[in-house]
Amino acid sequence: MVNDSPIPEAIESTLDSRGVEWERTGESSYVVTLPGTHKLKTVCSLVVGDHTLRVEAFVMRQPDENREALWAWLLQRNARMYGVAFSIDAVGDVYLVGRVSLHAVTPEEIDRLLGAVLTYADESFDPMLEIGFGSAIRREWAWRVTRGESLENLKAFAHFAAPSAPDSSGRQPAGGVVTDE
Repeated sequence: MVNDSPIPEAIESTLDSRGVEWERTGESSYVVTLPGTHKLKTVCSLVVGDHTLRVEAFVMRQPDENREALWAWLLQRNARMYGVAFSIDAVGDVYLVGRVSLHAVTPEEIDRLLGAVLTYADESFDPMLEIGFGSAIRREWAWRVTRGESLENLKAFAHFAAPSAPDSSGRQPAGGVVTDE
């Protein structure tokens, strides 16, 4: 990468103006932390190459179950996405990846790409967990119910993990034990 390229300056000024957490990890690479709602944070790499800006973000570890169903769901989502696409690595971990020509890298395009990564990672996270880890979520729900533990951070999965809805405190009503069938 040529040291006098305007791309690093565009990236850095865009990240600073958007108030996101970032660090430079090399002469032409960055790590950006994007805050989310469902996926609390998405770590995204930006790597400036000779001809393209590569974007890559880890989304979820390999699923425990229903791999083919998850892969099909991801491929269907890819058809409607901008700038990045879901991908899996050799062990099945899920990423968002994309490449953009350096000629197209502007502050607006960087913002659009990071917005796409954040949106796709965050709004896809719960459905991906439900498909790939449904049995584990149901077991965790049932375990918490039997011990009287809070279900607050599992409430997004109540529609399939709980036999009845939790009360406003996030606790499961008495007698609502789920079995793993």
